[in-house]
Amino acid sequence: MADTSAIKEHMEVIGADGVHVGTVDKVEGDRIKLTKADSGEGSHEGHHHFISTGLIAGVEGDKVRLSANADVAVTFEEEA
Repeated sequence: MADTSAIKEHMEVIGADGVHVGTVDKVEGDRIKLTKADSGEGSHEGHHHFISTGLIAGVEGDKVRLSANADVAVTFEEEA
């Protein structure tokens, strides 16, 4: 499991391919809570999504890089 202590609010979450997945709201347990602004459209709009910290490959500067490409990583998102 990745060291989440370096993850801060407003960091960009990107896939292994460098594509934007979301923006960190905060870390809650073993999940990254993404901001509502990155919640998507339609039925996904207006609520938080979560990414498991198990998908984190590393923290690079102001970015959290995931081990999966963005299009795959979003399939693992949980809604709240």
